Amino acid sequence: MRIMVIGGGGREHAIVWALNKSDKVKKIYCAPGNAGIAELAECVPIPVNRFSDLIQFTIDHEIDLVVVGPDDPLAEGIVDPFEEQGIPIFGPRKNAAEIEGSKIFMKNLLKKYSIPTAKYETFTDYESALAYLREQSAPIVVKADGLAAGKGVTVAYTIEEAEQALHNMMVGKVFGESGGSVVIEEFLEGQEMSILAFVDGETVRAMVPAQDHKPVFDNDKGPNTGGMGTYSPLPHIDPALVEDAIENIIKPTAKAMVSEGRPFRGFLFAGLIITKDGVKTIEFNARLGDPETQVVLPRLKTDLVDIILAALNGRLDQLDISWSDEAAVCVIAASEGYPASYPKGRVITGLEAAKAQGALVFHAGTSEQDGQIVTNGGRVLGIVGRGRDIAEARARAYEAVSAIHFDGMHCRTDIAAKALKD
Repeated sequence: MRIMVIGGGGREHAIVWALNKSDKVKKIYCAPGNAGIAELAECVPIPVNRFSDLIQFTIDHEIDLVVVGPDDPLAEGIVDPFEEQGIPIFGPRKNAAEIEGSKIFMKNLLKKYSIPTAKYETFTDYESALAYLREQSAPIVVKADGLAAGKGVTVAYTIEEAEQALHNMMVGKVFGESGGSVVIEEFLEGQEMSILAFVDGETVRAMVPAQDHKPVFDNDKGPNTGGMGTYSPLPHIDPALVEDAIENIIKPTAKAMVSEGRPFRGFLFAGLIITKDGVKTIEFNARLGDPETQVVLPRLKTDLVDIILAALNGRLDQLDISWSDEAAVCVIAASEGYPASYPKGRVITGLEAAKAQGALVFHAGTSEQDGQIVTNGGRVLGIVGRGRDIAEARARAYEAVSAIHFDGMHCRTDIAAKALKD
């Protein structure tokens, strides 16, 4: 098979890596890809939102399957025109991708079908939102309705902080039109977890759970990011809670989407929190999580191509999917200044040394310049250690991190530490 992956981040590098292990794959293309992906696939300099160019490339190169990585092209409806051309593509159509593209849609869907989530109100008018906010108590959560690269959520510990976030979103337009509408919801306290799933309509095949670390600094301090590290499995979380989330949140949500005339086919991501009142939904994403994918796919034993083809052909319910018992820990190496502005073009060294130690090094924001690998994003690399348990995987991840260097490189030092304490 000839496959094209859409995207150019760490998630897409992990997808390409997993697809590349299949004996069914003859050639992989990636648009636009990055310096790490280029070691496994032919990178194509077509932006993810140039649908007509991507379709023409697919036709010209007789590509058998397209796999979509990022959220933006899914929200913009990349799947629909590919399907109209009869090109097999794995990802939700535009009307189903709205489960991520609009937090208001997602929250209203969960409310309509009685799926556990935080209490909330939605607003399109700044003054009304501000008046409501001033009647609440902190902590409280303010969310931009649309996509914001994982940064559109503020957990405010004072009402003043919440007011500032609201102003930035609705008046300051820091997230553009994505912040024109907002969700204000109650703060939920508890342990978070991520469950990704392969979905084809009402058929849900959950992947192994993972846990992300969103704030940029140790001990969950600082602004939220797209994710500073992940680990899987979750030895400190009761497996019954994972099963509860699958049966009472993810499967009912897939069924609800079918009922709404928006059947979901693709990768579905559930961001969840375990509260004193049970597991509740924080968010849904219409694609694989980043960097959760970097610890989940390395544990997948079943051929990823087989899973995708089964979903596309309506046979997902007939496929046995198996997972490794090993643990995986991913540490993100970020540019200084991230998640705000950051420099680019800084030379990265030690990549081969890290891989020689057995680590998986997934490129998130890199490019090649004059024969050298340089930084080209806020999150630059995802360094994954694997082992018999979290402790071993974590030690191997950080050992590999110590081999890598670029000026201003920043990593959290406490990824997966909680799993060792609990």
